[in-house]
Amino acid sequence: MKNQEIQVKYHLKHKKGLLIGGILFSFFFMGLLLIKFSISFHLNGDMITNISYKDFYQEQGVILKIFGKDFSQQVKIRGEVENGKIGEYPIVYSYSLAFFPMKITRTVKVTDLDAPIIELKGELKQTICPNAVYEEEGYTAYDEYDGDLTDKVEIIEEGNTIKYKVTDSFFNTTIKEREVRKEDKLSPTITLVGGSTIYVKKDSDYKEYGYQAMDGCDGDITDKVEVEGEVDTSKLQTYKVIYRVVDSSGNKQEVERTVIVNEVKTSSPTTPGVIYLTFDDGPSGTGSTAKILDVLKKQQVRATFFVTGSGPDSLIKRAHEEGHVVALHTYTHNYGQVYSSVDAFFADLERIGERVKNITGQETFVTRFPGGSNNTISSKYSKGLMPTLREQVITRGYSYFDWNVDASDAYQCAKASVTDKKLCVYKNVTGGLSKTRSNVVLMHDIKSYTADALNDIIEYAKNAGYTFDVLTTTTNPVRFR
Repeated sequence: MKNQEIQVKYHLKHKKGLLIGGILFSFFFMGLLLIKFSISFHLNGDMITNISYKDFYQEQGVILKIFGKDFSQQVKIRGEVENGKIGEYPIVYSYSLAFFPMKITRTVKVTDLDAPIIELKGELKQTICPNAVYEEEGYTAYDEYDGDLTDKVEIIEEGNTIKYKVTDSFFNTTIKEREVRKEDKLSPTITLVGGSTIYVKKDSDYKEYGYQAMDGCDGDITDKVEVEGEVDTSKLQTYKVIYRVVDSSGNKQEVERTVIVNEVKTSSPTTPGVIYLTFDDGPSGTGSTAKILDVLKKQQVRATFFVTGSGPDSLIKRAHEEGHVVALHTYTHNYGQVYSSVDAFFADLERIGERVKNITGQETFVTRFPGGSNNTISSKYSKGLMPTLREQVITRGYSYFDWNVDASDAYQCAKASVTDKKLCVYKNVTGGLSKTRSNVVLMHDIKSYTADALNDIIEYAKNAGYTFDVLTTTTNPVRFR
C-alpha cells in the first residue's frame, strides 16, 4: 500500500514536470518565432546580378532590421568579384543572432552583354532586274569579346528581305536586314545612228542609218525595235520615222528621226572674186576671237567659224547674232579619239553639233574635217578611214569644206624663226587669192597674229575688187578630193 502511494506521487510529480517543461518550451518556441518574424533580412538588388566584363561591380549591400532596428552595417560580406574576368562570383552576407545564424548569397555573373556588330556593304535598299540573282556585296561581323565573327553570319532570305544573323559565344544576337526588290521600271534607250535629224539629197537612195536599243535588264534588244515610216526621196518633204521598242517588263520607248529631203543648189565654182573667210579651232578666250569679231563688224564682212568644244559660249553666241555662220569642226580636236573609228568620229561631230544648237538655237550641217579631208594622220589610228568618212558625211546630210588659200598661221607662220608673224599671215593670204575662182581661206582665230593681220587682209581684198560671203550647205564646196 505504501509502495502504491509512492508510485502515485512520483507519477503526479513527473506529470507536473512535463507540464511545466512543455509550458516553458512553448514560451521559448513562441519567443523564437517572435524573434524570427521580427527580423527583415534581404538583398538590395537581385540575387543573380549580370554585369559586363567591361564594367566594375559595385556592391549594393543588404538590409537587416530586427524589431525595426537597422543592423545592416553589422552584416558580414564575404566574396570578391574579379572585374574584367568572365565568370560567376558568390557574395555571402551573414549575421548571427543568438540561435539564429542568418545568411544570404548573391551570385554576380561577369559576362558579355554587348551584341555583335554587323556591317553591310552596298545599299540597304536595292532594286535588281526581275530575272537577276542578287550578288552579295559583302558584310562583316565583329564582336568586342569574340573578335571577327564574319564566318558565323547566317543569311536568311524572306521574300524581298535578306536577313544577316550572328550570335556570339554568350548568345547575344544581332540581325541586320537588306531589302532587295526585283522590278524593272526603267524604259529602254534607243540610239539613232546618224542623229535625230538627217538631210537626204533629192532622188538619192535613202537607206536606214541604223539604231541600237539597250535595256538595263534585257541588254541589247535591237532586234525588238519596230520601225514605222517611209521616206520618198523623189519629193522635197520632211518625213518622220518612228522607232519603238518594249522590254520584257513592258517598259516602252519611242524615238523619232526627222528626215529632210532637200535639193542641194550649188554656186558656180568659177564665181570670180568671192572670198570665204574661215576660222578653225575657236573660240579663243584669250581675246583673239573677240578681236576678229570686232574687225569683221567694223568692215561689215561676214565669215564662217568652224568651232570646237573649247572657249566661251558667249563668243559663239556673238558670232551667230552678228550674222556669221557657226559651223562644226570637232569637239575634242583629239586626233586619236576622233579618228579611231567611224562611230567615234560621228559621236564627236554630233557632240559639237549639240553645243552649237544649244547656244544658237539652230542646227548646222556645215563641217570641216580636223586636218582636212585628205589628212594622213587618221591612218595612224584607223587605216583607210578617210574615204569612208568622206562618203558617210555626205550621206548623213553634211556638207564638208576644205580650203584653197592657206594662211599657214598654225604652221609656217607659227615657227619661232618667223619674226613678223602678222606679215607672214598677210602675205600667205593675199598671195593666194585669185579672181578666177572662189577663195576659201583657212585661218585660226586662236592666233593673235592672225587677228592682227585680218584688217589689212580685208582692206587689200576690198581694194582689189573681191567680195565676201559665208559657207552654207548650198555653197559649192572646195574639197581636196
